[in-house]
Amino acid sequence: MSSRLFIMRHGEAGPGYPDSERELTARGHAEAERVSTWLAQQPLQGGLLFTSPYRRARQTAAHLAEALQLEPMEHAAITPDDAPAAVCDWLLDMSANRPIVLVSHMPLVGLLTGLLVEGRVDRGLGFPTAGVAELEGEVWAAGCARLLRFIGPHDIS
Repeated sequence: MSSRLFIMRHGEAGPGYPDSERELTARGHAEAERVSTWLAQQPLQGGLLFTSPYRRARQTAAHLAEALQLEPMEHAAITPDDAPAAVCDWLLDMSANRPIVLVSHMPLVGLLTGLLVEGRVDRGLGFPTAGVAELEGEVWAAGCARLLRFIGPHDIS
């Protein structure tokens, strides 16, 4: 039985230091809100929502949590420079029958999508802010997922 994985990049963030404390801009909040409304129409009943511990990802996940009525859970290993292969290993331990939403950062979101779909990290996608890749698979392992669609906030009417 296949399940869904939604890999999302956080909304637009302003500059700042340290990187982990950067906040969403007004545009970033609007992007997150727009994508949250779209995601609320997707098959996410009984799903899980994971977010990077970085502030901009948590702020994005807060918009999703409200729209999806899911409790966001921080996961320390989905920050910008974490290894996509390690995230794949972690996903393998997740229940295959529940939809999952991950809110993270570039380059991880692009590399992870490439690894899951193509089996290679050098085939990753360039995500716009608040962009979402919707994947389908029976197991979250390298090369075992199918990209169903890829959208950004500008694609949602």
